[in-house]
Formats: sequence, C-alpha cells, structure tokens
Amino acid sequence: MNQKTPQNLTPRQLEKWLQDKDKQPLLVDVREQAELDIAAFPSPIVHLPLSQASVWTTSLKSNLSFKKPIVALCHSGIRSWNFALWLIEQDDRYNVWNLEGGIDAWSMQIDDSVPRY
Repeated sequence: MNQKTPQNLTPRQLEKWLQDKDKQPLLVDVREQAELDIAAFPSPIVHLPLSQASVWTTSLKSNLSFKKPIVALCHSGIRSWNFALWLIEQDDRYNVWNLEGGIDAWSMQIDDSVPRY
C-alpha cells in the first residue's frame, strides 16, 4: 500500500464495513483495559494498549496482517491516530484507518448501548 498517513473512517463507514462479512477489517483497540471494561467495542478486536507497547511491539507482526485493512480505535480518535501513524512508520505496507471520534463517536452515532465515559 505504501501509505504515508492513516485514512479517516467515520463511525457510519465502519458500521457498513463491518456488515460486509467478506471484507472484515482487523480492529485494533489501543485503549487501556479499564476503558474496555467500561465500553467494549461490540466486535472482535486486537487489544494493544499503548501503555504496554514495550510488551507487544516484539510480537506486532504476528498480531497484524498486511492482507486486511486495520482500523485503529480509542476513546476519541487521538491515541488511535498516533498509533496508526506509528504503525505506518514501522511498515508502510499496512493499510491503516483511524476511527474518527473513537468509541465515543461510535456510541453517539451508531450504538448508544455502548457506554460513554
């Protein structure tokens, strides 16, 4: 892909993408465990909390794939944007998207059963 920056994805766009069972992205949530306990994303995720990067960076390539688009998410879209930028710096073959507004926007626009915090 040779991407330079992440692409933005609105909650509505992600919702449509998740409905297409043939084109499922890999969702990477960079929030802390306590945040997931409050407001879990309602689809399977790879959990890579930023505070534990020293633990998971060594196994990053085994957790992620170049074959699937990666959607990074966090609470408001800032930490996930930074993670997405960092990921592209590691290898620009990753196809990386950032969920604009994060889980908070998802809760407000798509699924109000996801608690806001």
